[in-house]
Amino acid sequence: MATNTLLQKLDGEADGFGSTTTNRQQVEVFLAASAITAGQWVSFDVTKTGADKVLYVGVIDTSGGAVAIGVPTVGVALDTVAIGDRVRVVVGGYVASASVATGSTAGLALALDTTTSGRATIADAANVNIAGIALADAASNVAPCWVHKQF
Repeated sequence: MATNTLLQKLDGEADGFGSTTTNRQQVEVFLAASAITAGQWVSFDVTKTGADKVLYVGVIDTSGGAVAIGVPTVGVALDTVAIGDRVRVVVGGYVASASVATGSTAGLALALDTTTSGRATIADAANVNIAGIALADAASNVAPCWVHKQF
């Protein structure tokens, strides 16, 4: 059995190949089912038909829109886009600036069960759809996060 011993650096230290930083993240491209702001958490728009259900993502919506809270999260949008535009989404790994409720603290699990669409908050017993981990205390509703790959 093969063992991988590669280590990706995030701290700016040279990796021996001339690079001073690497991203420990997996990014996928989708189409926007709603207007999306960079940093918002998104999920699939299951109101679409057929394979389009996994082609379109929208902001997880507290008002009962097409992508309602309580669904598993696809990830965090890297781009601010309009409906129908392509959007890059971190589906697993590090995000420097995700929308996270102020008061969320480093090391705690995050879920999308909040009063603000597209924003994560500390997970609780009522919401077991863990979306990621806060890597620092949130300030001004932003924090670096680790997105749990869900698919």
